[in-house]
Amino acid sequence: MANSYIFSSESVGEGHPDKVCDTISDAILDACLAQDKHSRVACETFVKSNIVCVGGEITTRAKFDYEQVIRAAIRDIGYVNDDDGFHADKVFINNYLTAQSADIAQGVDAKKASGKATAEQGAGDQGLMFGFACDETPELMPAPIMYSHRLGWQLTKLRKAGAAKWLRPDAKTQVSIRYENNKPVKVTSVVVSTQHAESATNKTIRDFITKQVIEKVIPKRLLARDTQLLINPTGRFVVGGPEGDSGLTGRKIIVDTYGGMGRHGGGAFSGKDPSKVDRSAAYMGRYVAKNIVAAGFATRCEIQFAYAIGYPKPVSVHIDTFGTSTVSESKILRAVNRVFNFKPADIVKQLKLLRPIYGLTTNYGHFGKKHKDITWEKTDKIAALKKAVQ
Repeated sequence: MANSYIFSSESVGEGHPDKVCDTISDAILDACLAQDKHSRVACETFVKSNIVCVGGEITTRAKFDYEQVIRAAIRDIGYVNDDDGFHADKVFINNYLTAQSADIAQGVDAKKASGKATAEQGAGDQGLMFGFACDETPELMPAPIMYSHRLGWQLTKLRKAGAAKWLRPDAKTQVSIRYENNKPVKVTSVVVSTQHAESATNKTIRDFITKQVIEKVIPKRLLARDTQLLINPTGRFVVGGPEGDSGLTGRKIIVDTYGGMGRHGGGAFSGKDPSKVDRSAAYMGRYVAKNIVAAGFATRCEIQFAYAIGYPKPVSVHIDTFGTSTVSESKILRAVNRVFNFKPADIVKQLKLLRPIYGLTTNYGHFGKKHKDITWEKTDKIAALKKAVQ
């Protein structure tokens, strides 16, 4: 009997309140790293109505105007229209950033300290991280989340190009896919909700989204006559963004990763420098899992590792191929431990993470993108893994 089920994943546009916060937090991180690659940054953002609050812990030699960086980030998102209650030039900004705790810094710094087990750089916190890859798309990502991201990106591209003057920055997308024997065979529903100007009619919005977004993104082979297209299903989405809802950094962690197809350890990414393993180790997990699938060792792979604060080596490493492996998981794990190093300092060095690259990651997923600076998407360890698994 065929194993048949439907799986759904969502994405959100850069104008979504939570993504506004992620964007601001990562913009501040990049501004710090651009001047001081050893910056320690944990920046959280809260937005509501016409107010932006930033808080957290930052230790850096970088000197810049935080307000200017925040307004530029909002402007780039597109909150510049006269009818925007949340506007780049008009928001009120509250800054509650302080320096990183010396106790935390002691655990992370690569030097001896009283009571510290090692002089090496340790993890910035305890926690568990996951990496995931599968062969459903060319990016080796789950199909539902990739199509959701592509819908959002297409919508944003059209908005920023001026293709529809009524489009506004806040948006959400969702794709449901039927699987047969764990292979995607059909899109059963597509949901697109986009903020719009008061003047736009439902017909204008739905015709435009159908033709210029959905039909441009979803392959014809996956669409059927009974595929449900739900476009602005409430009938009205004029009030949006931080004017309509509050936003917080790190509240879209499933959107940021695998759309629920792969597990998540719970730690958010945006606003954190790579000494925080919540971010850097999750990137490393993706790098490892993607190379395993690309090497042909499995069609689906998840890796988990965990850390203790201040300690450099992971306390556990586990691989699950969900019964799809072509060689034993014990051999894969042994090869992984030979080829990759999971110490935080080595992750940062191998993936070249001390650069102002994080604005590239904020929107439409931290995984599955093709860009020379997104090093964790490379599949350059295939040969080394094949040699190590023998």
